[in-house]
Amino acid sequence: MSFWQLIKTEFRSVLTNPVVVLTVFGGVVFYSFLYPLPYAQQTPREQPIAVVNLDGSQTSLTLERMVDATPQVNIVARLYTIADAKNAFFNREITGFLVIPEHFYKDLMLGKSPTLAYAADASYFLVYGTVVEGLAQAGDTLSAQVKVSKMLIDGVPLNMASHDYSAFKLNMKPTFNPTMGYIEYVVPAVFVLILQQTLIMAVGLQTGTQRHGRGYWSQASTGALLLARTLVFVAIYYLLSAYYFGFSFERLSVNRVANPSELLTMLLPFLLGCCGLGSWLGYLLPRRELVSVVVLVSSLPLVFLAGFIWPVESIPAPLLWFADLSPSTWAIKGFLALNQMGATWQQVAQYWTGLWGLTLLWGGVAYWIARRNTKPVITESLS
Repeated sequence: MSFWQLIKTEFRSVLTNPVVVLTVFGGVVFYSFLYPLPYAQQTPREQPIAVVNLDGSQTSLTLERMVDATPQVNIVARLYTIADAKNAFFNREITGFLVIPEHFYKDLMLGKSPTLAYAADASYFLVYGTVVEGLAQAGDTLSAQVKVSKMLIDGVPLNMASHDYSAFKLNMKPTFNPTMGYIEYVVPAVFVLILQQTLIMAVGLQTGTQRHGRGYWSQASTGALLLARTLVFVAIYYLLSAYYFGFSFERLSVNRVANPSELLTMLLPFLLGCCGLGSWLGYLLPRRELVSVVVLVSSLPLVFLAGFIWPVESIPAPLLWFADLSPSTWAIKGFLALNQMGATWQQVAQYWTGLWGLTLLWGGVAYWIARRNTKPVITESLS
């Protein structure tokens, strides 16, 4: 069998293996729609809260209207006691409640800093952070109005008071996440991990399927078979990667600034390393279904060890050494720098080099274990 015939036969075998087809095409396409779905609105808005106004002054009522006017918060109830607010919170009628203390207006006029209390479930960090942001905006606006009013009383002209009430001006411009949304924050990195995990599973399942029995794979040399399988899956995943980095990012309005040729160049060692890792697992594990189990169990740790959700400075060094054995760790850093941050190729060359190192490592390990598991074909002649 020539090498070209081996490639065609391997490609046909992949497309006729229902488990592999479901993993490759079903998994990649399914997750491209499923994973971003809960975060389609990017950030929470109009969170229902209650207000307990213990002051009752005109200024405190103005603060209530300012809070309700922010896009982050929607005041659905005005209660009279903290106990009533607690009951509404525990009954899930509100996501939290704001307490305006007694003597709020008096303390404000005396130049003191009254304390606004907000109670909510901080385990919902996106919701909690959104509400606190809205409350902070309303509080800062009211504080600015009070300061400007005092300056006017002291004889400062309005145009000067409106500019000099604060010692500094805050001008926030998000650099790499213009919408400050969850999708642009985590989806580009998780998509890289999805490509890796599905590719490793597919190669491992294909390898595990052919470990027993005889077929075209037993008629080819170990090196030729691994090379043919790698070329087939790399070609397939180049198309799927283009679908992720192209159509999916466009559909989700994810920031894209990389040159396509640079993305394709970074993809090559990433996909090769994943194929080597998948082949190694396929030969190592006694049953092919264990490949899926190992890959799925490792997915969540790899997400946190990649460094984009949890800072690497807070991760123990041995865990980082373990994570560096995964192609996704290097690829995520490289793709985020290229596609989301606009890095130059020189700035990401270290990640590209690291991926080639993993390609040699896992390719060599896969070839070694494949040679050990390859049974020689014994032919008998009858005289």
